[in-house]
Amino acid sequence: MPCAELTNPDEYWMRHALALADRAQREFDEIPVGAVLVGAEGQLLGEGWNINIASHDPSAHAEIVAMREAGKRLGNHRLVGCTLYVTLEPCAMCAMALVHARIARVVFAATDPKTGACGSVFDLVADPRHNHQVEVSSGVLAQQASMRLTNYFRAKRGRPLLELPEA
Repeated sequence: MPCAELTNPDEYWMRHALALADRAQREFDEIPVGAVLVGAEGQLLGEGWNINIASHDPSAHAEIVAMREAGKRLGNHRLVGCTLYVTLEPCAMCAMALVHARIARVVFAATDPKTGACGSVFDLVADPRHNHQVEVSSGVLAQQASMRLTNYFRAKRGRPLLELPEA
């Protein structure tokens, strides 16, 4: 669906990313992180979810999987003008991949207070020493994304799940 037809494209695409995060957990027992790469015209170019545990690949984060798919679809390693939607703030590896791919914008839901590299712990995507900077928007559906992550780890530790408070 082209973004021009959407009233809130950031929320629309983040909901899509959240559905992919649910799939990661449900189908692969992976940490629930999902990512969607959208072109400048609002078209879906790539999507992914964490698959690093199941694939024994430390680089198979949701963002990398989505960018790989988009690169193949476009026949180019440069993803100029694209926006990446991801349910968790990208780590240093993923943040630098965004810079190298020339992603225009990253929109993430929950911040990562331990390894976030798009403004919370590090700010790699905005570092003026790079030849490209990525615009950052954060907090889109953050509570929903954060609750998925919290409950994933609570379940792994045998603790009761929490419920999202009513809005």
